[in-house]
Amino acid sequence: MSESRILHIRESIAVARKIESEKHTLERYLVSKIPMLHRAIALPEENPESALLEFVTRYIEHVPDFIEALTALTKEAGIYEYTQSFLTIAEDYFIRPPELVGEHSGLHQLIDEAYLAHRLLEEVNDRVMMACGMPLAPMDMTLSNLVIHELLGDEFANQLDLAVHYSIEALFQTDSFFNEESFKNYIIKFRKAGWETTIKDWPCLAGDSAISLNMSDDYAGAAIH
Repeated sequence: MSESRILHIRESIAVARKIESEKHTLERYLVSKIPMLHRAIALPEENPESALLEFVTRYIEHVPDFIEALTALTKEAGIYEYTQSFLTIAEDYFIRPPELVGEHSGLHQLIDEAYLAHRLLEEVNDRVMMACGMPLAPMDMTLSNLVIHELLGDEFANQLDLAVHYSIEALFQTDSFFNEESFKNYIIKFRKAGWETTIKDWPCLAGDSAISLNMSDDYAGAAIH
């Protein structure tokens, strides 16, 4: 991660927000999707379109926040060399988006790029969890990503998921870094201490989100993370 690349992403988001305030492209798209959303996605009765627009906007804005937080966390732990490659890919989704990203304008376009970045970070976290018994970082974007997946539509979202899958497979062709002493120490440290101290400074997407997901008994009443 470089400060200039993160600044570029933040500036792109700021420009997209300005375009949205003038053209309302994303808002109109979300309004058109609300009647077709899965019944498990619970929106507030009053101003559901505003709640959804706020959630999607924050979802997009949290990409550079998460990248910065992960960079700081892994640099402090001395394992940034093992995470730099996937953080760079997450940035590239915004800076050089793949061809399959839709040609929309403003925030409507950035929702595709944000989904790619968040799904990549989710998959990396899952891989580390499977290998080490704990995630790389204290974040769980599963529910948020499910909502965005639904908004994008299965066919297109599955194409984006496949692009993430190819990136992940390339990153994890070898998992030798799991055996590096610095990485082992990182896992041991947080396995013993937990995330209590770290999570205080961690970006939080949930906040006071008015959106919830009721997909099964396991997720009943779960708030968006």
